Amino acid sequence: MEIKKLASPGDDVRRRLSSLFNGMMRSLFNEKGSEFRVELVADPAVQEFVGAHASALDSAFEKVEMSEAMRRRLTRSNYIFSGMKAFHELHEAFPSLLDENGDRKPFERFLNDVQSIDKTYNANYLRAEYNFVAASAEMAGRWEQFMADGDRYYLQYRTQRDNKVRPEHAALDGVTLPITDSFWEEYFPPNGWSCRCSTVQVRKSKYPATDHDEAMRLGDEALQRDTKGMFRFNAGKEGKSVPDYNPYTVSRCQDCDIAKGGKGKSLARSFVPDNEVCKACVFIRQCKQLRGETIRHGKGTIEISHLVDRNDNDYSRLMQVAQHFAKDGSHVVLTPKMTRPAKFEYDCVYGSLRDTPYDGKCPDLKIDGLWYEHEGFVTDNPKRAFNNMMNHGLKQSGRLIIDRPELTDRFMLRSIQNRINLGINVEEVWLRENNGMIRLLYKKTDG
Repeated sequence: MEIKKLASPGDDVRRRLSSLFNGMMRSLFNEKGSEFRVELVADPAVQEFVGAHASALDSAFEKVEMSEAMRRRLTRSNYIFSGMKAFHELHEAFPSLLDENGDRKPFERFLNDVQSIDKTYNANYLRAEYNFVAASAEMAGRWEQFMADGDRYYLQYRTQRDNKVRPEHAALDGVTLPITDSFWEEYFPPNGWSCRCSTVQVRKSKYPATDHDEAMRLGDEALQRDTKGMFRFNAGKEGKSVPDYNPYTVSRCQDCDIAKGGKGKSLARSFVPDNEVCKACVFIRQCKQLRGETIRHGKGTIEISHLVDRNDNDYSRLMQVAQHFAKDGSHVVLTPKMTRPAKFEYDCVYGSLRDTPYDGKCPDLKIDGLWYEHEGFVTDNPKRAFNNMMNHGLKQSGRLIIDRPELTDRFMLRSIQNRINLGINVEEVWLRENNGMIRLLYKKTDG
């Protein structure tokens, strides 16, 4: 994507976000307390919105060349930015729950009253955010290339040199400095919403270096309207598509250890936030830690929680299952084993199981929003193995993927029907064959 071209997410993305916004508002409406609860950011409907919004931003740099490490850092930045945005949408909508008499409105009236929030945040703001992320990612990719070449070249600031260029940015056109100059830490593009500026490598023999102090003076003038210093960052150097301090955070984010890359949940737990924004930020980062990385496979994707033990004996078999479904376009999530997790942590991963017969359970994976449990066996008695896999698995989910025992389909189907006759819920049973192939054995029908 060329920086000079401004774009926006497609209409299908806008419609999906609008639908998920409504779901997020339903969760807010269902809150029982009289005060806004920050922990709502872990609600499944909210997390679904956050994930979809982050994916929309990720799509802005899908074709930009960069290392996979950089891509992971930028997508993480998008998720946190999207989470903070969702928090603000919820917070702004909360007062609309009550009518002029202080009584709770019917849901339809409440939803109608907050549609302006959806339009403002997820249509108007989203266009600017999408373009900013696209420009940040383009420049982050270039920064990696520049760093690989070391100090062989100077870097030169370039505008698009047309009548749309802001005068203050036009003054920076042609500023030329070594890559090691601190100027690039603050004034590496993009330097504002819808900024189309870029930086290129130039030969030292052809372009003289600009005086450092003069370059810094021009940079200060270019960002004079950025009184809070929000845009003074280098996307490539920091590995972030959006600066820590942005419209959805507070100024202290610029110096916060958590925002600057503090490690894991231990730091988040030791940090005591004194305002709702910081509290929401901690929760969102914990949710991101539990979500993990997303990799492409075939036509689909596989999301692997950072807490999944990749040395576990079942991991290779779970990945085989995940790859089978992802290759045809499914989104598969591999989830961690959780022993007595905190409510917030459980909700981040398994929140959609709340108020279901499987509340408190931890199935192995989620495929296109549906939970599945994988069961294997090591025994010389295939009938016992089948019974054990069914009995253990159905405690976690009504959808099972089991390692196929040496039994006929007829025997297994009869055994499944016997359980159904006893009132046990069985939605699907898939068989993982010895050769790794996976096939459907049973699926519940409406009839």
